Formats: sequence, C-alpha cells, structure tokens
Amino acid sequence: MEKKLLNLVLAMSMVSLPFLFRGSKMRENLVIFFSKGVLATLVDAYVVGRKKMAYPVRPFPKIFKTNILYDMLFFPVLSVIWVRMSYNDSLGKILLKSLIFSVPMSIGQWYFERNSRLFKWKKWTPLHTFGSVSFTLFIIRGFVGLIKKLDKLKGNQNITEL
Repeated sequence: MEKKLLNLVLAMSMVSLPFLFRGSKMRENLVIFFSKGVLATLVDAYVVGRKKMAYPVRPFPKIFKTNILYDMLFFPVLSVIWVRMSYNDSLGKILLKSLIFSVPMSIGQWYFERNSRLFKWKKWTPLHTFGSVSFTLFIIRGFVGLIKKLDKLKGNQNITEL
C-alpha cells in the first residue's frame, strides 16, 4: 500500500509540473520550487537526524534517510501553488491561506502515521508538522516578497536610466 501511495504522490506531482512552470512568473516559480526543496530537505534531514521522525518506506532507502519524494517534489509543488494563490494578498489573507495547506498536511501526516508505514513518529506530533509546514511556507513567501521588491527596484532603475 505504501509504495502505491508514493507512486500516486509522484504521479500527481509530475502531472502538475508543466502547469506550474509556464507564464510570466516562471522564474519566480522555479526559485520557489528549488528553494522549498532545499529548505524542506534541510529541515527533514535535521528532524530525521535527531531521530524525531523516520520514514520506514521511502524511495532509495539505502541512499537517503529522508523521503526525497516529499522534500524535493511534493512540498515544492505545494509551495508553488500556495505562493501563486497568495501572491497579491495581504498578511491576513496569507495567514488564512496558509491554514489551507498546513492543517490538512498535519491531519494527513497524523492519519498516515497511524495507518501506514510512510511515517514513524518518535518525538513528533501533528503540531510539529503544522509548525514546520507553516514555517517553511512563510520563509518561502518572504523570499518571494523580497524578489518582488528587488524586481520593483530594478524596474524603477530602468525607468530613471532612460
């Protein structure tokens, strides 16, 4: 069952990729995708290294202790979707929209920890998942905000140089 679930996550992520990386914001979406992949991998490596959580069933178990499918594909895809949903929102709306991702992720991880071998929590709870997902979403969203400000500054420089 676990392998089928991982294959489903892989298939859904791969199908969504072409739709996420088209249009005028492709550069920002690529930055979000790769930044989230790096951030998720670092956080997950820390959590697994501290033995707070384990992934009994994962791709390439002899090479990686973390689930690289989640860290480098699934979470980055969700982050790109979340940033696109909240791109022009105020802080209040961003906070509410973050709940759309962090709450189901926490509940889903809790459910699969109880009913599958995808996750094994040792010193971990749904609250930890909620906090880590929210933290990484806000870090990436802040990074996108910085990119937007830098783009505006660059755009203003071009106008004054003419």
